Amino acid sequence: MQNKSTKPASGMGFFERYLTVWVALCIIAGVAIGQFFPIIPQTLSRFEYAHVSIPIAILIWLMIYPMMLKIDFASILDAGKKT
Repeated sequence: MQNKSTKPASGMGFFERYLTVWVALCIIAGVAIGQFFPIIPQTLSRFEYAHVSIPIAILIWLMIYPMMLKIDFASILDAGKKT
């Protein structure tokens, strides 16, 4: 049976290969939101405790937590395909 992995021969998946593009798009989207919808950053800045932004702290935790658990996202995607 042939392995139908979504990873190219280099071992990097689609998301990892274009990570710089995703980061750049997120930066552009964040700047655009701040320029065109200033109420959003103003509202988020109200949620602060001891000079720490609670929304940013939550998002950073959500970003780091899967790495701490060593979650293999490829296996999660494959879990729905296997019967």
